[in-house]
Amino acid sequence: MLERLRVGLRRTTDQLVGRFDGLMSGGVVPVGASAGTMPTETLDALEELLIEADVGVAATSRLIEAVRARVDDGDLRALVRDELLALLAARTAPPTPDASPRVVLVVGVNGTGKTTTVGRLARLLTSEGKRPLICAADTFRAAAVEQLEVWAGRVNADFVSATSGADPAAVVFDAVSSGKAKGRDVVLVDTAGRLHTRANLMAELDKIRRVAGRVVAGAPHETLLVLDATVGQNGLPQARAFLETAGVTGIVLTKLDGTAKGGIAVAITAELGVPIRYVGVGEQIDDLLPFSAEDYVDALFEPVW
Repeated sequence: MLERLRVGLRRTTDQLVGRFDGLMSGGVVPVGASAGTMPTETLDALEELLIEADVGVAATSRLIEAVRARVDDGDLRALVRDELLALLAARTAPPTPDASPRVVLVVGVNGTGKTTTVGRLARLLTSEGKRPLICAADTFRAAAVEQLEVWAGRVNADFVSATSGADPAAVVFDAVSSGKAKGRDVVLVDTAGRLHTRANLMAELDKIRRVAGRVVAGAPHETLLVLDATVGQNGLPQARAFLETAGVTGIVLTKLDGTAKGGIAVAITAELGVPIRYVGVGEQIDDLLPFSAEDYVDALFEPVW
């Protein structure tokens, strides 16, 4: 799994490690210098490097101050690695709710890879011995329903959908009821892509949440927001809006293999305060991985060449 993460993060790693090597070999970091005695130009260059990797202003400021404060070690790469790990590890996923079935709502804007994520989540759950049910609650886009039905067949999962234009909340009610009756472990609900600025569509999510809770206490037990890593910082405003209105409990960060700005994972953790639950690192069925802060940082600093 770590090897697949390294391959998926290769574009980010190539830039990050190359720039670090440039700082060290170019004399920007004096030989034997401690963090406390590093010149201003060193910290300025480090700040620029982190910003370009989309670590974000808030997280970069915290990292720079942490490096500045540590006077016991002059290894710049080790210092930054340690501080990145500490920042990412500060937000961990809550314990898995003890519910039968566990209801997972998947939300986001169009184009983030939301429907594909649902299919890959089903695959991941199946590989762990779980029995998922997939609910196609995007009743406005026929292609999404067809895509999910194919995914359900590939991973041998139950599938519930409705006719085009049906009430999404009614579809969710049927799916959660079916999952409960059949003793399924997890119900994965794919919702229609929606802009965070559309109040009526955001209200629809609230209705879906209420209906699911009538069937299984506490549902939805997780609400995962799918974000496209290639969008970078531009995805943070929409994420904040979903946090405020949709009860998001975790992030799925997709398309990391398509960007050199994989530092967005750090920005998300620092600025949104929500744990990253999964990351997408490729186009294959198994390319959705559970997020591990330690593996993520290892992958950034230990490239595959």
